Amino acid sequence: MDELISIIVPVYNVEKYIEETISCVTSQTCKSWELLLVEDCGTDGTLEVIKRCMDKTGDARIRLIRQTSNQGAARARNRGLQEARGRYIAYLDADDLWVPEKLERELAFMKKKDAAFAFTGYEFADEQGRGTGKVVHVPETLSYRQALSNTTIFTTTVMFDTEKIGKERLEMPAVKSEDTALWFRVLREGYTAYGLDENLVKYRRGGRSLSSNKLEALRRIWNLYRRSEGLSLPSSAYHFCFWAFRAVKRRI
Repeated sequence: MDELISIIVPVYNVEKYIEETISCVTSQTCKSWELLLVEDCGTDGTLEVIKRCMDKTGDARIRLIRQTSNQGAARARNRGLQEARGRYIAYLDADDLWVPEKLERELAFMKKKDAAFAFTGYEFADEQGRGTGKVVHVPETLSYRQALSNTTIFTTTVMFDTEKIGKERLEMPAVKSEDTALWFRVLREGYTAYGLDENLVKYRRGGRSLSSNKLEALRRIWNLYRRSEGLSLPSSAYHFCFWAFRAVKRRI
């Protein structure tokens, strides 16, 4: 289907959040979507919550995909990508939320810009999913060189057009910060990321062990520069300083 949006959600031990996340998708004003919930062998009651939601809604657009072993978020997203039927790919983390107009607004924006890759603004939220008032604004465009110093692209805001970027180019690498590594790779290949500066996403900060571990975050970004992107030590240090400054600025 030409305008079908495939929404890929890696699911692992998110019993507290997943029902609300599913609800934010079913409440979208854009109705041409499929929701791919890739369950990555969690140990809590997430699977039961998903099945209950599916039974309750009876919505055939919601698809449960179960991994045979725990393989991590990158491989879960890649499994969803393989199973996706839509032209457009959107990512949603299992504890984040979209406003009802998110898909409609972003799809219209992509068409207007003739974009292969788009992302939006977002707002930090508390454990209950309530916006904190701290909104992250995004630039109109990002090139590869700009993104190295400004990784403001947040996974839950991203949408790709697979008619412009083949699905095989959207598989996430099996590295830490796999999402950022994918953005870098796509942009390095000459694509431009278009930013829709509207607050359409709630980024729930509570309970994110990796994202809340600042030293680990610093280490992951540094390793992307040095290993994945192959930047020199001076170039890595240059971009790293700007990245760290902007990352702190977004959160205060």
